[in-house]
Amino acid sequence: MATATKKTVKAKKQVRVAPDPYAPNPWFLVRNSKVHGKGCFARKDIPKGTRISEYVGDRVSWKEADARYEGYDVNDNHTFLFIVDRKTVIDGGVGGNDARYINHSCSENCESTVEKGRVFIDALKDIKKGEELGYDYQIGRDKNDPPNVDEIYACRCGAANCRGTMLWPAKRPKPRKKKKVAKKAAKKAAKKAAGKKVAKKAAKKVAKKAAKKAAKKKSAR
Repeated sequence: MATATKKTVKAKKQVRVAPDPYAPNPWFLVRNSKVHGKGCFARKDIPKGTRISEYVGDRVSWKEADARYEGYDVNDNHTFLFIVDRKTVIDGGVGGNDARYINHSCSENCESTVEKGRVFIDALKDIKKGEELGYDYQIGRDKNDPPNVDEIYACRCGAANCRGTMLWPAKRPKPRKKKKVAKKAAKKAAKKAAGKKVAKKAAKKVAKKAAKKAAKKKSAR
């Protein structure tokens, strides 16, 4: 009797294809959001791992992106810039699609993925019909940020774990106080000087003891 033999088939890596970025998106629709302005909402259940959309727009250099929004109010964070790498920025506000309306969320159900210079939005978990899409922007901090930077980039996602800002890391590092550093250095120097003083005093005591012993030996002769 012939028996069937099982063949080990190497699993192929799943290739996820994003919908046409300029056609109406089959996964979500745009409407007003409680989080901010417009938002993207699932038009049907979206399974985990779905490649929902591609983030597209005018591809420019960092320098050009800065120049483009140089005249903007510093207290207004409303731009559609997406950093691809150290050279390229996508401006979704110029030639972009509806993916630019996906709001920030500290409790994200989507994630942004950069592949070969292209940016995709993927479902991080199963998303129910009518649920708003959101991913963590994780906007980097800069040493030249204004003191109210967290207010400018305030997060209003309403999640239980909301950190209150779209910036990353969550808290702005406190500047090191020069006075504190100077005080620490002075304390260290004083400790060193005190150590030298103790050593000098001990050496003097030993020398005095040795001289006393030598004098006693001499008188005994």
